[in-house]
Formats: sequence, C-alpha cells, structure tokens
Amino acid sequence: MTSDAVVTARGLGARTRRGWVFRDVDLDVAPGERLTVTGPAGSGRTSLLLALAGCFSTSAGTVQRRGVVALGHVPGVHEPEPALTVAEHVEERRILLGRRRRRAVPDLPLDPGLLGRDLDALGRHLLGLTLAGMAGPAAVVVDDVDTGLSARERAALDEALEALNADGIAVIAAARDSGPGRTYALEGHR
Repeated sequence: MTSDAVVTARGLGARTRRGWVFRDVDLDVAPGERLTVTGPAGSGRTSLLLALAGCFSTSAGTVQRRGVVALGHVPGVHEPEPALTVAEHVEERRILLGRRRRRAVPDLPLDPGLLGRDLDALGRHLLGLTLAGMAGPAAVVVDDVDTGLSARERAALDEALEALNADGIAVIAAARDSGPGRTYALEGHR
C-alpha cells in the first residue's frame, strides 16, 4: 500500500466455475481521488467495486483498505428499501451507527417523505451517497454513474461526487465510459 492510499489492490482477481470475473487488478486510490472503473457489460466492474469495499470474495491477490470503504448506490446489491422514506433510511442508518437521533435529513436535496420505490436514478444515488457518508468513510464505491441519467442529472451526481472528493473522501465509481478523474479499464476475462 502506498503511504497515502486509502485502497490498494495488487494482483486482485475473482474466479468462479465459469471463469475469471476480473483478474490482475493493480491500483492505488488516494484520499480525495476519483477513480472510474470502466468496461463492457460483464467485465466485472460491479464485482470489483464490491471486492474493493470488502463485500465480495476474491481468489487471487490482495486488497488493503485504510479506513472504511462504504457502499453508495449499487443497483441490485445496495439499494433503498422500497417501503421506507428517505428520512426513515437516514434514521435507520443513524441507529445502525449508534448515533443520536436528529430530526432533519442532512444535506440531502430530496423530499424526506419520498419512498425508496419512488426515487429516480439520481435520487437513489444521492440517498446512497448520503448514507455512505454517514459512516465517515475513507472511500465510497458507487456503481452505474452513467446509467439512466440525463445530462443534467449526471452533472448533479458529478457535483455530489466532487463534494465527497473535496472532503478528502476517495470515490471509486463504475461506468461504461470514462468520467472525471482517473480511469481504470477492465476487460472481460471469461
């Protein structure tokens, strides 16, 4: 691990019976840096994000984390509960983190009464980033930052990710195409 990296991977890989999900990943992510993992569908982007956060088993190499690596919105894996409101999601996270109750939803441009099932793609991302940020992370992983968003919504999400970076939090995002910051390209390994 380089001296200032919050996440370091060396020779990281995950293999299933069907073959490699991803392999030979070497990367360092510094505090406040944004890294975009790109690749075609099935290249292992989501699995790599989850492995970097410690939520996916690997079969080769090492990953080291300095501090908490929190999950933002990861479709199909880490999504809002459909029947909970935005405020209830925040309150539930406060309780899980052992924090005292507060009434207001912190710095979240969403209606606190909106149900998880009624959030659009941008709303799911913003809620996910808020919940991830409550853990005081060194890094946040977030998936599909360029899927299902208009140009205006992508700009709003980029602004939210830049705010995390400005606070010294590394962001590791997955996208089909490269975005702001440094890019790490995955190829399909099956």
